[in-house]
Amino acid sequence: MADRPHQVQVHPQRHYNGGPKSQRGPSATKILAVLGGLPVGGTLLALAGLTLVGSMIGLAITTPLFIICSPVLVPAGIAIGLAIAGFFSSGALGLTGLVSLSWVLNYLRQASRSLPHEMDQAKRRMQDMAAYVGQKTKEVGQEIQSKAQEGRRT
Repeated sequence: MADRPHQVQVHPQRHYNGGPKSQRGPSATKILAVLGGLPVGGTLLALAGLTLVGSMIGLAITTPLFIICSPVLVPAGIAIGLAIAGFFSSGALGLTGLVSLSWVLNYLRQASRSLPHEMDQAKRRMQDMAAYVGQKTKEVGQEIQSKAQEGRRT
């Protein structure tokens, strides 16, 4: 087996779309897609360039105005920003207050519904405790009395 030469198998190659090798080049649908996409892409690229040029011209014209008016514009911008922040924070705090108030009212409603039942339970527990303490007091009193009588006998 060692003296056999290596064998190489060669298979015919196929194009990536599965057709034979002789069909080189793009298909008709790809050509139509490129022909349709070129005008659209070119138009969009031209519009992007025009927009960039217009923005640069506008910036070149307005920059001196911004520099001249900056002592007025910067404080005005800061004041407007602070006013907007104050408006949003007051709204958030108001909403938080309303939610807190709603929670407290719901808690009080539930407490007032269960309060009579809890008061009855507390009253029963107090009565049971009073009866228990009375019984224990009576037992301890009898025990002290019996020990006192034993002490007199001896």
